[in-house]
Amino acid sequence: MDDLTHSDSVVVAVSPEALYDLVSDVTRTGEWSPVCVACWWDEGATGQVGDWFTGRNVTPERTWETRSRVDVADRGREFAWLVGGSRARWGYLLEPVDGGTRLTETWEFLPDGLAFMEERYGDDAPQQVQARIRAAHEGIPATLAAIKRVAEA
Repeated sequence: MDDLTHSDSVVVAVSPEALYDLVSDVTRTGEWSPVCVACWWDEGATGQVGDWFTGRNVTPERTWETRSRVDVADRGREFAWLVGGSRARWGYLLEPVDGGTRLTETWEFLPDGLAFMEERYGDDAPQQVQARIRAAHEGIPATLAAIKRVAEA
C-alpha cells in the first residue's frame, strides 16, 4: 500500500496570521478545494479546538458530507482537523519566510479510517484506500495553488 501520509508546500505572499485567518475559515473552503464545495460550522462553532464542522464533497461519481473536528487552532502556525473525529487528519502548517508564508498542506489516513474502509467496503477496501491516496496526492497541489491565488488577489 502506498504511503498513508502526504504533504506539499507553496509560498504565499501574505503574513502567517492573514493566511491562517483565510484557511481556518472553513466556510471559504469551497473557494479552493477541488472536492469540498462547501463547509459550515456545526452548533455555533467558531474554529476552536474541539469544534465540529460539516463539509459537502462532490466528485463525478458521488456527493457526500462528512463531519470534522478541529484538532489544532494555533493562529499563524497551524490549523488541522480530523475527519469523522478520527479517520483522517488534514491540516495547514504556516511558516514565515522571505516574501510571505510557506503554507504546507498535510494529509494522513489514520488507523480508524482504514478500519472504517474495511467495514464499509469489505474486499474493495484496498481499492477505496488507493483512491483516497490518489485524491490527496492530486488535490493538495491544486488546493495550494488555489489558496495562493485567493490570498494574493
